[in-house]
Amino acid sequence: MNSPLLRRGEERDLPQVLGLIGELAAYERAPEAVTNTLEMLRHDGFGPAPIFGFFVLESGAEIIGLALFYTAYSTWKGRMLYLEDLVVTEAARRGGHGRRLFDAVVAEALRTGAQRLKWQVLDWNEPAIGFYKRLGANLDGEWLNGNLTAEQLVAYESVG
Repeated sequence: MNSPLLRRGEERDLPQVLGLIGELAAYERAPEAVTNTLEMLRHDGFGPAPIFGFFVLESGAEIIGLALFYTAYSTWKGRMLYLEDLVVTEAARRGGHGRRLFDAVVAEALRTGAQRLKWQVLDWNEPAIGFYKRLGANLDGEWLNGNLTAEQLVAYESVG
């Protein structure tokens, strides 16, 4: 069997990418939380001002892995790359595919002059935690994640 092709993602991949996002959301026990659409992905990834990039692993006509990232900025360190999601289909896990995708993101960070690579992992996702630890990553339990949902953004009123 041939090794899946690792390549930069293209607009034609987005329907399968959205499917992988749904698979990841189901794995993370939150399938109803995905509100992203093909139109949003097209605009945000391939519109006039793209804000994310991604790599895929392709086996035949099927995308079996995805690493989606974007550039962020640290006031302390400067440019950084943020790995939003790394997902391999359940059937293709344990074949080294996650490592190939992660390696591609590390190479992208180096290519773009990033001073760090950041990502998050759920505290109960032991397979992913083990994966990142084997890569020598620092997993920091000190910081709390903050966010406002779309509804909260709309309803936001400045306090005081």
